[in-house]
Amino acid sequence: MKILQEFKEFAIKGNMIDMAVGIIIGAASSKVVSSLVQDIIMPPLGYLLGKVNFRDLHAVIMSEQLDSDGAVLQSEIVLTYGNFLQVSLDFLVMATVMFLVVKVFNIIRRMAEDEKETSVPTPRDIQLLANINDTLARMEGTMGNNR
Repeated sequence: MKILQEFKEFAIKGNMIDMAVGIIIGAASSKVVSSLVQDIIMPPLGYLLGKVNFRDLHAVIMSEQLDSDGAVLQSEIVLTYGNFLQVSLDFLVMATVMFLVVKVFNIIRRMAEDEKETSVPTPRDIQLLANINDTLARMEGTMGNNR
């Protein structure tokens, strides 16, 4: 449930720039993730499962029908479930990577919003404004005592 809350927080509080950056990162990394799955993950997995190439996995629903001369009357109907498995794994890896990116942004955003957090330095202009505000408050307090 905390995962859904974090995602909701990002989606609701995020602005258009956050969304645009996410879309660009997602588009740019999709080819990298596809290559990771197709070229790095699937070959060893196929080898471990009996030297199977997942792209070749399919189920024939209806065989090709030929006439007496050998011309194709009806093409073969095939379910290529191996390709579906590969694309599904692509999606899961991409979703995991995007979730981790969102999680890191949420952590950084919470740290920046937390006034007690000292590991994220306060910008110099904000420090100056706080100092001015404190000085004015002290001056106001001493002026009130003189009256």
